[in-house]
Amino acid sequence: RAAFDSRQASADDLVLLERAASGKGVTPMLITDKNRLDTVAELVAQGNTVQLRDPCWRKELIAWIRFNEREARRTLDGLWSRTSGNPEMPRSLGELLLRFVLSPRSQNRKDVPWIKNSAGVLVVVSEVDDAAHWIEAGRCYERFALQATALGLRNAFINQPVEVASLREQLATWLGVGSRRPDLVVRFGYGPEMPKSLRRPVTDVVSAAG
Repeated sequence: RAAFDSRQASADDLVLLERAASGKGVTPMLITDKNRLDTVAELVAQGNTVQLRDPCWRKELIAWIRFNEREARRTLDGLWSRTSGNPEMPRSLGELLLRFVLSPRSQNRKDVPWIKNSAGVLVVVSEVDDAAHWIEAGRCYERFALQATALGLRNAFINQPVEVASLREQLATWLGVGSRRPDLVVRFGYGPEMPKSLRRPVTDVVSAAG
């Protein structure tokens, strides 16, 4: 949700990040070479074009945005506008403005430089496309995020290349992972700590087994 400052992570830190993101049937792939980051940026740009031209996708995205504190505190979910540095406003005004300013071109003007200025990109690759591996991929990301935070690194999802089916296949081919499945794409680097979205208490969403 913010730009990174182009600093590179040390070799020792990259080893720690890779180790943290490894799991049973799940392999982390760290991309730090600038030319390869350019390729990731191209795939993200293609993903933005596909998604932002899809009216259903745009509608769902806007539904998850919380345009002001009142909305954020009422729902305790979604993306609070302040977390990405945007001003607060009534939902009706926010939705109207997004119709005009949210486009593939505007999103790519932000996302492409953000990827190129990252210390790197993590791709989490699963051996099998099933629920057990999806969960393990999520656990691997959680461990990666905790380790990155301990090292003073920020991270942010940049999942367009795995959310668009045709691009997921292109990404897998480019990575040379065969039939394995890229499940998550995350950029990481050094940058500011952004405000956090509100979330429900664990007890509101998880119940103990009987």
